[in-house]
Amino acid sequence: MIPAAFEYARPDSIGEAVRLLSRGGDETKVLAGGQSLMPMLRMRLSFPDLVVDVGRIDELRGVRDDGDRLVIGAMTTHHDVMRDPLVREHAGLLAAATATVADPAVRHRGTLGGSLAHADPAGDLPAVVLALDAELVTTERTIRAAEFFRDYLQSALAPDELLTQIRVPKLTGWGYHYEKFHRVAQAWAVVGVAAAVRRDNGRIAEARIGLTNMAPTPVRASATEEALAGADATGPAVEEATRDAAEGTRPSADASATPEYREHLARVLTRRAVLAAAGPERTA
Repeated sequence: MIPAAFEYARPDSIGEAVRLLSRGGDETKVLAGGQSLMPMLRMRLSFPDLVVDVGRIDELRGVRDDGDRLVIGAMTTHHDVMRDPLVREHAGLLAAATATVADPAVRHRGTLGGSLAHADPAGDLPAVVLALDAELVTTERTIRAAEFFRDYLQSALAPDELLTQIRVPKLTGWGYHYEKFHRVAQAWAVVGVAAAVRRDNGRIAEARIGLTNMAPTPVRASATEEALAGADATGPAVEEATRDAAEGTRPSADASATPEYREHLARVLTRRAVLAAAGPERTA
């Protein structure tokens, strides 16, 4: 299909982009990698008056070490995130999950910031930044990941606010794993689980678990996180702790799964992800 008519602007700086967003109001869309926005425009699911392309703003790209955290520019592509040595060393869960996003063509164009701002609960990366307790920095403020995702395809971003950075705490020494079930290659996850585990003397000292596509927003498996604290890092203990992985979620019904099936998947995939993360071979 052909998109509805809209104005197009391509600013060279963050300041110019913000001025354009302020002028455009609620009916303005930011174009990053375009892997989510362009299909919505073609299918006429979105009708912006103005599209602001931030692809020329180089200061929105790159990864840097900032002491106890990494700072990742919002326009850093999935390909660059998953291959960056700092991300692989200090935020292995993010690198691993990013490697599962769609296909190489999408990963070369799509961006971390674009994926998060789109706020699709079926996307892989919102649950990951939630599990990592990341912070999202805009032109106005810093927002915790737990407060960023408001509802289905709705984030905390104001119409004149631009996402500029993602600050990810270093979890060096933690085990990690991203497990997801999808019906065909490159499809959205029916359910996904992002798990980071810190072990101490053969037991799980702390676990962080984010769930993909189990509610209108990404959610933490809080009951399982609490149950895993101090548990033995073996099959029976993890099996018991992950029985409540779907507690507090609101999975949807669609052509891929019923809510009950998604709850079942959440329990099974959480067990797999935690066991893999607690193993000695997957640490960052």
